[in-house]
Amino acid sequence: MPRPRSLTPDRLAAAALAVIDRDGLAALSMRTVARELGMSPMGLYRYVADREELEGLVVDRVLGDLDTSAPAADAPWRDRIETMVGRLRDAVVRHPEAVRLTLAHRHRAPGGLLWSETVLGILTEAGIDGARRVVALRALHGYVTGAIQLEHLGPLAGAGTSAIAALPEDRFPYLTQTARTAGEVGPDQEFFGGLRLLLRGLDG
Repeated sequence: MPRPRSLTPDRLAAAALAVIDRDGLAALSMRTVARELGMSPMGLYRYVADREELEGLVVDRVLGDLDTSAPAADAPWRDRIETMVGRLRDAVVRHPEAVRLTLAHRHRAPGGLLWSETVLGILTEAGIDGARRVVALRALHGYVTGAIQLEHLGPLAGAGTSAIAALPEDRFPYLTQTARTAGEVGPDQEFFGGLRLLLRGLDG
């Protein structure tokens, strides 16, 4: 008879996510997750086949509470898309090191699939279909992924912005001036301001 399976998928995902949050995505392995759970790596193989399966569990956990229901139909389509993108950001921004996994496993994570289905429905109602709809969805995914990683690795309020602002003005007049202004831009203003520029472009 097989031994009882005492570890739930959610507990495995929580352990893997703890490793990622603390040590970065590159640190994720069967060995590090087993250590997090206080068990041997061989014991972990009773529950998951490999790192790829662990990654899938992490994405399921990150997107597990994502609200994928359609926003009110009487709102403008761009506002509805902004609501959906904001929900996705809220779900993944707490775990920026895991953001890349949400793209790698987008084809099988239920939360991500339902989010995309809702977004595609809104785009279709707005008259965006065919190749434009493909590009629009990819652009939205790319924007969320890139914006969150940029905020995580190079926030506007970070040392990098200060260093750029201190460059020689005669050589970098626009860059230094922009960096000084950037210090006054908050994360939400940066994220949703960029998103609105992208959404306006979809009308073309």
